[in-house]
Amino acid sequence: MFRCIPIFKGCNRQIEYIDKRHSSLPNVPEDILRYSRSLEELLLDANHIRDLPKNFFRLQRLRKLGLSDNEIQRLPPDIQNFEHLVELDVSRNDIPDIPESIGQLHSLRVADFSSNPIARLPPAFSQLRSLTTLGLNDMSLTSLPTDFGHLVSLTSLELRENLLKELPASFSKLTNLERLDLGDNEIEELPPHIGNLPALQELWLDHNQLQVLPPEIGLLCNLTCLDLSENRLEYLPEDIAGLEGLTDLHLSQNVLETLPDGIGKLERLTILKVDQNRLTSLNVNIGHCHNLQELILTENFLSELPREIGKLVKLTNLNVDRNSLSSIPEEIGNLCELGVLSLRDNRLTILPDSLGNCKRLHVLDVSGNRLPYLPYTLLQLSLKAVWLSENQAQPLLTFQTDTDPDTDKTVLTCFLLPQQEYQPAITTTVRTDDATSDDWQEQEANRTHSVKFTDPQDKDNKEGSYYASSASLSSVYYVTPVECFLSIYDRIKEAFQSCCCSNHVASAPLSRSNSYYSLNALKELDEVYASDV
Repeated sequence: MFRCIPIFKGCNRQIEYIDKRHSSLPNVPEDILRYSRSLEELLLDANHIRDLPKNFFRLQRLRKLGLSDNEIQRLPPDIQNFEHLVELDVSRNDIPDIPESIGQLHSLRVADFSSNPIARLPPAFSQLRSLTTLGLNDMSLTSLPTDFGHLVSLTSLELRENLLKELPASFSKLTNLERLDLGDNEIEELPPHIGNLPALQELWLDHNQLQVLPPEIGLLCNLTCLDLSENRLEYLPEDIAGLEGLTDLHLSQNVLETLPDGIGKLERLTILKVDQNRLTSLNVNIGHCHNLQELILTENFLSELPREIGKLVKLTNLNVDRNSLSSIPEEIGNLCELGVLSLRDNRLTILPDSLGNCKRLHVLDVSGNRLPYLPYTLLQLSLKAVWLSENQAQPLLTFQTDTDPDTDKTVLTCFLLPQQEYQPAITTTVRTDDATSDDWQEQEANRTHSVKFTDPQDKDNKEGSYYASSASLSSVYYVTPVECFLSIYDRIKEAFQSCCCSNHVASAPLSRSNSYYSLNALKELDEVYASDV
């Protein structure tokens, strides 16, 4: 692509912009050199260029140069000839070092040297005092120049995927810095002068070796995003309460056992991720984070959630998978905006009836628990997925109403309830009851109707079924006594025995009098039953 400007009548047009990206060029095109007096923007990204010829540096009016995604093996000292250069991108090449002459590019404001095997920055690099945006990702840097802080105009600095262990003291002079990415390095200690960066809005420190944070971290009052995931943090300082502007806090994969009381001061927080830590309790001050929308607590050691969880009225996503929860507080029903609730792999034996007040809830995952039934109040919701087992093939199931003998309350049940503890074996018992076969048959016969999650747009209702409401969770009325199962016993017996033989399954023989079914047999049973109904 060329952009031309006429100089005067009778003269050839002058080119100021050339775009030759993705052109499979093996070299810098020679015809480009014809426009050395006019060319200001040259984009040669994503080609196969290996060398930059000497006459290439005659393009003295060049302001923007794109050479990323090539095979350039050397950046010549003649780079200093581009004295008007404002933007330089040489990322993703094979450049082993940056020439000392780079310091002569006093107009340079945006530079990206990422993804090159550069082990050090030249001393003159700190002379680029007009730089506002600098990319040094995915290199081999083990340290930064001691005078790196002279780059006082920097607003965005990316140093991800290097080998840095520490930051120079001069870093404290980067007072205009708004975005700092130090992720995936080897930093063991964050210096106190990190608190001298008042303009900082984003700080990425994920995947380092941090064990503690300096109290000065709390001075970053304009910080909106802080990523400390994949470190070795054992605790957070109370000074974190000073991060009043924080909206995103990532603490995944550390060794935190608790959250500080100061967490409640982060009233603007919208995302909090503390998964894969060692939390044994959730600080009750979490209830003061009124703007929280996403709370991820997966893989901790929580035995309960505080009642204050009900104060997070803007919460849309709550994930507490793989903890040790035995119950959920009634206050969960106050979360009127909650859309996804995941409680997989806990020790839950009951869900509160108040869950039916979460009107926006559309995904409920309680697989891997010990629930005997689900609350009847779920009928009030427009659920699109209810997960009860890892082996569940469909997101929505057909449920039946029953009565809890202990409380005399109406509840919901299905063939996956009561839940059994997950045992990774070839034979997976998906239903066991202490009751006799006769007791089970009597219970089945007493169930008046089944409950099915349906799509309100679904027009293909089976003949004989009656949909009581237009919501996604609807009641479907038809007779479902245990005789329906027994009548198709002979049709699945052969498939069941074949499955057991082929998989060397040692299980109780299939008969009309026992209530044990292998997983494969149960799937076959469900398919045949569905076709009959």
